[in-house]
Amino acid sequence: MAYQWNANLYQQKHAFVYQYGSSLVDWLVPKAGEEILDLGCGTGELTEQIAQSGAKVIGVDQSEEMVEQAKRQYPIITFYTQDATQLSDLPQFDAVFSNAALHWMKDAQAVLKQVYQHLKPAGRLVAELGGKGNIAQIISALNRQRAKLGYPVIDTSEQWFFPSVGEYSNLLELVGFEVQQVQYFHRDTALAKDGIKVWIKMFAERWMADVEADQYEELLEATQESLRAALYHEGTWYADYKRLRILAVKV
Repeated sequence: MAYQWNANLYQQKHAFVYQYGSSLVDWLVPKAGEEILDLGCGTGELTEQIAQSGAKVIGVDQSEEMVEQAKRQYPIITFYTQDATQLSDLPQFDAVFSNAALHWMKDAQAVLKQVYQHLKPAGRLVAELGGKGNIAQIISALNRQRAKLGYPVIDTSEQWFFPSVGEYSNLLELVGFEVQQVQYFHRDTALAKDGIKVWIKMFAERWMADVEADQYEELLEATQESLRAALYHEGTWYADYKRLRILAVKV
């Protein structure tokens, strides 16, 4: 089941996704004239940042709503709605860039094969995704509160793939990449007001779909409150993010 994105909520409450991704562009080092694919481009903010270098950028995302928003904001950039496991009709690129998107693509090997095929010789993949243990505290808290109300446990692998350094490096090497740089790090990420509740509505709504309407807000509130000691500091809610950054080259 494809995830249904709310582009307005994404931009209004979760701008941190592309704001943190801005530093990933430094890993990319885009050059004027390079052809670059932004895979999982969302609403296009980082696509546009890359384009400022003079590179020729195409943005691709599976969400039609996200792509339409990107087109409205950056009409001179080309954006497509496309599944990352089927990147047909696209040329080869000097680089593929992906921020906070690959962990949504559960068939990681199929996606990486497509990336490899759409890179020129010595082309590079620069990506950040959720790593092993990403948002574990949020999901554990949501599971506890779901259980109290009689709802089944969440299996996050139904929606996300949060690999370890070794797991993802191995997948890249199996496809044919040479992994040149890897960084795994914890990054507690500041959220908006009522941050945990809004984060769940944005990114984990599929696990609220079976909740009775009269219990919906109760469950959200209980989940957030159970995390206050761990993820609320000096007036701000945080998400317990674990990130994996990769620079790999086609050989």
